[in-house]
Amino acid sequence: MASKTNTTTDHDEIRRWAEEHGGKPAIVKGTEDGGSGVLRIDFPGGASGDQFEHIDWDEWFRIFDENDLAALYQEEKASGEDSTFIKLVSRENA
Repeated sequence: MASKTNTTTDHDEIRRWAEEHGGKPAIVKGTEDGGSGVLRIDFPGGASGDQFEHIDWDEWFRIFDENDLAALYQEEKASGEDSTFIKLVSRENA
C-alpha cells in the first residue's frame, strides 16, 4: 500500500491537518532574521521540541507566504497508520 501525501499552500488545510495531529506552529530558536525564522510544526513527543519557539498561526503563515513555501504532508504511512510527516518546499517545486 502506498503512503498518501498532499501538497498545498492552503492555510486552512495546513492548520487543520497540523491541529488534528496536535501540532503547533513554531520557528527554530536562533534562526530569527529580520522577522523570519526557519518554520516547523511542533508535534507532541517530537525530538526537537526544546529547540522550537511557538508562534501564532498568523505569524507562521506570514513567513510561509513571504518565502513562497508549500507544505507537502503525509496523510498516512504506507502501513495505513496516521503520519505527522510534513516538509516545507518551494512553491516552484510543488
